[in-house]
Amino acid sequence: MTVYKAVIFDLNGVFLESRYLSDRFEETYGVPNKEFFQVMKGIMDQVRLPDAPPAFSLWESHLKKWNVGLNETGFFNFWFSGEHLVPELVEYTRQLREQGTKVFILSNNFKERTTYYREQFSEIFSNIDRAYFSWETGHVKPSPEAFKALLNEQHIAPGQTVYFDDSEKNIQIARELGIQSFIWHGLEAAKRIIETNNNSREIHH
Repeated sequence: MTVYKAVIFDLNGVFLESRYLSDRFEETYGVPNKEFFQVMKGIMDQVRLPDAPPAFSLWESHLKKWNVGLNETGFFNFWFSGEHLVPELVEYTRQLREQGTKVFILSNNFKERTTYYREQFSEIFSNIDRAYFSWETGHVKPSPEAFKALLNEQHIAPGQTVYFDDSEKNIQIARELGIQSFIWHGLEAAKRIIETNNNSREIHH
């Protein structure tokens, strides 16, 4: 076994936990869950890319149709305020980096949301080596290029890397590239994977 030189995490559903926005919108504003989700999927496919239009401009007509009286600030505050940090994971990434392991985030995301994260959850970014966001890189998971670009820029081999995500599609692509990849089942499970691997390597030495 190889000691992991790098750990890559997804962001949403890993560092940040929340209920589905579609569920919250249905509860608060009466917008049918499935209808909201379909609109959201179409918008997210656009805003996750570089040079996307302002995200709210794509939501505005739908909000009016649903009689939801939120302006841009109100809409994003409702959305983002439902996301909560997992502080124990931030602390663990700090420990990993102290031990010489590089830590990265690889996330499909959009400008307005990542701006909020960098302001409100700055402790995430001060305890990792770099965050790779699709709207900045142009690479959207599960595209293999999203993973290859990170590894190439950081000069890290796939086999020296472990990756955690809550999406089976993303995990499958990463595995095909030779990255040790696991569905996120919480911090304790991730610790066992990382530390069992690294301890095994030390014993064999």
